[in-house]
Amino acid sequence: MIKKTFIAGLAAIIPIGITIYVISGLFLFADGILGKFINKFLAQYLGYKIPGLGIILFILIIFFTGLLIRLSRMRFYRWIEHVFFSMPLVNKIYFPIKKIVNFIFFPPVKTFKNAVLLEYPRKGIYSLGFVTNQSSDKFNEKIDKKLYNVFIPTTPSPLTGLTILAQEQELVFLDVSIEEAMKFIISGGLLNPND
Repeated sequence: MIKKTFIAGLAAIIPIGITIYVISGLFLFADGILGKFINKFLAQYLGYKIPGLGIILFILIIFFTGLLIRLSRMRFYRWIEHVFFSMPLVNKIYFPIKKIVNFIFFPPVKTFKNAVLLEYPRKGIYSLGFVTNQSSDKFNEKIDKKLYNVFIPTTPSPLTGLTILAQEQELVFLDVSIEEAMKFIISGGLLNPND
């Protein structure tokens, strides 16, 4: 009884504690980037500091960068990407991070039509995939069968995976949402749909 109670408390405290630790760490980090210099100036000349000033300035910079990108109709953004792409080490860092950020803020969930199971990579083993579209008529006509484009993401990063063409009768269409199926993949099967 004592052991189970302790484990229940530990299971509740760890995610809360780590979340608070990460958020406070991000707050201090973000505040320290800009706030440190401005607060040093304020303390020296005005005699006080403003906690969180760096975060406020950081949010304003993000907003004005977004505004500049929208007003320039993405030309400014494309120019920055072109500069980063031409720098040997920078492009190896920038583009993978960009893919992760795009996945977080613009998830491909809306582009997936259905979650499906299919026997892949061999009979008797099932993979979870997402129907992205019906295949081109050119493909269907070549083999005289109706095919679907299926994306099979990898765990734990669903940014990567492979695309296969599967016959309709080989697909088991699931009655789960794309979000639930995505949680299953990211968690490595720890979180089952509807848990």
